[in-house]
Amino acid sequence: MNERLLEMVGSSLVVLPFLLLAYLAVRSFVRRPPSEEEVGAVVTTTIGLNLAAALFLATTLPFTAAGALYIEGATWASIPSHDYQFHFALQFDLLSTPFMAMALILCGTIARFALRYLHREPGFHRFFVLYSAFLLGMMLTSLAGNIETLFVGWELVGLSSALLVAFFHERTAPARNGIRVWSVYRVADACFLLAALLLHHHPGAGDFSHGAGGVWPMGSTSVTGWSAFGIGLLLLVAAAGKSALFPFCGWLPRAMEGPTPSSAIFYGALSVHLGAFLLLRMEPLIEQSTLLCALIVVVGLTTAAFAAIAAGVQADIKSSLSFSSLVQVGLIVAEIGLGLRTIALVHLIGHAFLRTLQFLRAPTLLHDYHLLENALGERLPRRTPFADRILHPSWRTRVYRWALERGRLDATIDRWIVHPFLSTLTRLDALEKRIVAWVNRR
Repeated sequence: MNERLLEMVGSSLVVLPFLLLAYLAVRSFVRRPPSEEEVGAVVTTTIGLNLAAALFLATTLPFTAAGALYIEGATWASIPSHDYQFHFALQFDLLSTPFMAMALILCGTIARFALRYLHREPGFHRFFVLYSAFLLGMMLTSLAGNIETLFVGWELVGLSSALLVAFFHERTAPARNGIRVWSVYRVADACFLLAALLLHHHPGAGDFSHGAGGVWPMGSTSVTGWSAFGIGLLLLVAAAGKSALFPFCGWLPRAMEGPTPSSAIFYGALSVHLGAFLLLRMEPLIEQSTLLCALIVVVGLTTAAFAAIAAGVQADIKSSLSFSSLVQVGLIVAEIGLGLRTIALVHLIGHAFLRTLQFLRAPTLLHDYHLLENALGERLPRRTPFADRILHPSWRTRVYRWALERGRLDATIDRWIVHPFLSTLTRLDALEKRIVAWVNRR
C-alpha cells in the first residue's frame, strides 16, 4: 500500500474536524450563522468522511509491514542548547485506532441526537461550535504521536467541556459549576505540562513511537527508576483531574448542568475516559515503577468504591448515571495498574457505548417509568441497596449522609487546599503593594 496515500488519509482525520470548526466559528463570528439544516449537513458529512477514513485505515494498516502508521509534521519550536524539539505527530496503532473509531461513532450519534434535541434552541450554533472543538480535540488526543500533540488535544477537549457545562450561562449554577470544572482541569493540565517538560530531559521520551510508547501494546521507554515514578505520578494526577478520579470526584455531578447531549458525550463516554487513555498510552513508563502501579490500583479501587456508594443516593438520574460511570472508570484504571492493557481497552470501549445510550435514554426513561407506575397503580419495586444489607442500622444513616454529601470532597479540598492557596496569594499581593508603596516614597 502506498505510504503517501495512508498519510493523506490519516491526516484528513484531523484536517476535516479543523475545517468544520473554522467554518462554524467564522460564520458565527461574523453573525451570519448557517441554518440548522446546513449545520446538520456539514457535521454529518464531516463525521461520515472521518468514519470512512478510519475504516480504510483500520482495514489497511494490519497488512502493512509495520502494522502501524506514524505521521510527522512540521516542527513547532526548537531549543538547540537542550536539543528540545516540539513537533506535530500522529500515530495509528492498536490503541489509537479503536479509540478514535469509538470517538467518531459516538460523536456522530450525539450529533444526530443534538440536531433534534436542540432544535430552535437559542444556543444551537454555539453548541455545535463547541462540539466541533471537542471533536478536533478528541482526534488530536487519540491519534497523538507525541506528548505535545496530545497536550493540544487535551486542552481543546477540556476547554470545550467546561464551556458546555456553563452552556446555560444565564443561570448562576451552570456558570459557577463550569468555573469549578475548569479549575480542576487547570490543576490536571499543570501536572500534565510539567510531566511533558520532564519527559524532554530523556532522549526521545516524549515521542510515542520511540521513547514513551511504541506500537501499542508493545513498547519501551528510556525513563526508569525514580524519574519514571515522578513523571508517572504527575500523569496520574492529570488523569485523575480529567477523569474525576478520587479525590477530584466532586466536579463530575456538577458537569450535569450542561445539555443532555454534552453530558452523554463528555462525562458519560469520552472525556471521562481520557485519563484512562492517557495511562494506557504511557503504560510502558508506568510499568517501570511497581510503587506507581500499586498507587494507580489504589486510586482506581478507591474511586470505584466511593462512586458505588454515592450513586445509590443521588436524587436525579444524571448524577446517578455519572457516579455509575465513575465506578467503571475506577475499575478500568485499576486494570491498567495491574497491567491488563487489552482488558482495560475493551472495558473502556464497551462502557463508553453503554453510558452514551443510558444518558440519551434517561429523559424518556423517566417518562416511561411514570406511565408504567400509573398503569399499575403503584410504585415499581426497588432493590435494597447493598450497603443496607451489610451495614448495621446505626451506621446506615451516617453512610447515607456521607454519600449524599458526596464524601464532602469539595468542602475538604476547599478548606485544605483552595483557601490556604488563595490566602497566601492575597498576602503576597498585599506585601507587593506595600513594597511598591515604600519604593515610591523613597
